[in-house]
This record gives sequence, structure tokens and C-alpha cells, in this order.
Amino acid sequence: MFTGIIECTTEVYKLNRQKNNLFITFKNPFLDHIKINQSIAHNGICLSIIEIINRTYSVIASEETLRCTNLDFLKIKDEVNLERGMKVNERLDGHIVQGHIDTIAKIVEINRKNGSWLFSFKSRKILDNLVIEKGSISVNGISLTIKKYSNKIFSVSIIPYTYEKTNLHFMKVGDFVNVEYDILGKYIIKNLCFLN
Repeated sequence: MFTGIIECTTEVYKLNRQKNNLFITFKNPFLDHIKINQSIAHNGICLSIIEIINRTYSVIASEETLRCTNLDFLKIKDEVNLERGMKVNERLDGHIVQGHIDTIAKIVEINRKNGSWLFSFKSRKILDNLVIEKGSISVNGISLTIKKYSNKIFSVSIIPYTYEKTNLHFMKVGDFVNVEYDILGKYIIKNLCFLN
């Protein structure tokens, strides 16, 4: 379980395809503070550490994970957002993020607005009742508030701190990001459908 508050970014060090799986090695910014089988959100995707060697660690993405996320676009030296699992005795500063990606979205517009940035995304799969203005959404693992939603496009405002401390400052129009809709909204919708 995560909060959508990014701790840091790191570089992709190595990519290795084996059958339908992708082994990804990252530079390790956490040094001795991680361990084998620990879950870390990488651009919002919950992946477990399978190997730690020197200053790198590796994870594996299955065929299903590759199908649902933007990992197929990953290249060596790409910057990836990282967040370790939340601690139950700390404040939940973002929102509840599972690390289970619902879909990917394409950046269709980036505008600088008086010191901040307005990013607009068009999702491959949007459930209209899960995307609401002022609602929460996770984009590349970042907990964000939806500013506007219209015609299958949702927009979020990015403050300078978030822009500089995440991989958003490397992103450009046409790039794909991982999207996870608010889990509370998903449960509410499911139960409403069940009651009907």
C-alpha cells in the first residue's frame, strides 16, 4: 500500500527480456534500507525486489503487468518515480494508492500556468464515474487532484516542487503514464452496481 507521495527518482540501469517477462535493474537510491521481496512502487507499479547487487536492485514485470502499464516504453537511463510501502504509524499525506495500474494515458498537453504546470491526459480506458473534478488520481505513482475532466481528457495542476522532484519534468506531449483510479471510488461504484 502506498500514498502517492514520491520519495525520489532513480535511473533504469538495465533491461532484460526473458520470454514474456521483463527484468528491470535500477540504481539503488535507498542503499541498505531495502531488502529482497520488499515492494516498491515504480511509476506507481507495485514491484517486488528479487535481487540486490552493489548499488543496484532488480525487479521482474510479468506479461500481465506489461500489458497494463507503460513499462514497454521504458529505456535505459529513464527516470522512474519511487515510493516504498507506507508505514501505518505515519500521516497519509496523499491518498490510498495500491500500486495496481488500471490503464495508461497519453499526455496530450502541457501548459505552464503562473509558476505551475497544467498536464492534460487522454486515457486508453476511462470510467466516467471514477474521474471526477477535485477527486484523487495516481499518475506515474504521484497522488494528484483532478482539476478538470471533459471529453475523455483529465487535467491536473502540478506545483513546482512536484514537477522538480518527480519524473514529470522529463515528460513531453505524446509520452504515456500509468494511471490508477481512486480505490475508494472503485469500491463505491462496485457496490452501487451490486445493489442495482
